[in-house]
Amino acid sequence: MHFQDGSLFPENQDKLVITCAPYGPEWMPADFPEDLPVTMAEHIQKAVDCYHAGATVLHLHVRELDGKGSKRLSKFNELIAGVRDAVPDMVIQVGGSISFAPEGDGESAKWLSDDTRHMLAELTPVPDQVTIAINSNQMNVVEQMCEADLAGTSLAEPALYRAYREMTIPAGPEWVEEHIRRLSAKGIQTQFQLANITQLETVERMMRRGVCNVPLILTWVAIGGGFDAPNLYNLANFVRAVPDGAVLTLETSMLNVLPINMMAIALGLHVRCGNEDNLWQQDRKAKMGSVRQIEQLVRIARECGREVADGQEARRIYRIGEFYGSADETLARNGFPPNRRPGQRGFLHHA
Repeated sequence: MHFQDGSLFPENQDKLVITCAPYGPEWMPADFPEDLPVTMAEHIQKAVDCYHAGATVLHLHVRELDGKGSKRLSKFNELIAGVRDAVPDMVIQVGGSISFAPEGDGESAKWLSDDTRHMLAELTPVPDQVTIAINSNQMNVVEQMCEADLAGTSLAEPALYRAYREMTIPAGPEWVEEHIRRLSAKGIQTQFQLANITQLETVERMMRRGVCNVPLILTWVAIGGGFDAPNLYNLANFVRAVPDGAVLTLETSMLNVLPINMMAIALGLHVRCGNEDNLWQQDRKAKMGSVRQIEQLVRIARECGREVADGQEARRIYRIGEFYGSADETLARNGFPPNRRPGQRGFLHHA
């Protein structure tokens, strides 16, 4: 991405798109009963509250009544339908992991099988986005957490802690290409959740081969444990590698969330918050719910002079419903240089 003179002026930046992840599948309801929904009515109301606070993208998971993350697609269908009816302009982004929560104490935290995750393309109503991981990878979500992050929560229990520490993402190239094909055929946008530059390079290569003809709407997920650490050097390196036609959101975990989001606001990038990412105020004196996290980011954005996108504006910025017919079109629309033609010499330029 290019940062020319004036790039930090709010009038030269897109309005801020706030993604909220208010369903916290790694936590149990007792960890934060005031904020973690359990019933379907609570799930839908949480989406409504987040939307009215300023979030226009809903990162969606769903629980069973026993508080555990649901692995039933029928529950996802029910929640999507309820959110569509209650806040029709909200961008619905289904978490492609479905539920990575373990079934019981001592069991592994894991994503569901390849075939089951392909069924996300069959959800009804159709969501706007499904997130996708690129390249099989360690996802140790607790690696950079400290004791204070876990204090008083279910993740402080050794068996559950180990389950998340050992979690991996299955995302091999054959499955990824097939999944993107199925999502695109149903008019569902692929939302890339990337851990580092090597995964971004894999996405670029897929686009160059013509097997990924979609907008580059992506999130830099800086959570450690196989992903980038949330520091300035990793952030700058990743941002520099992202082409200028992409739409980039920053994501991290626990007390890193606010400072990373403040950087995103200043740089003209987009933000994500919610109890899936963080439970705590910065002083750790109390927990901080998803709505309050959104309200905080709205306030900071306004102090920076940057407006917050409404639902229709977020859809335009995210290019919802846009797909491409060829590798050449995909590369040009996303800001990558074109493929080298046979016999072509010298440097490549943007299409």
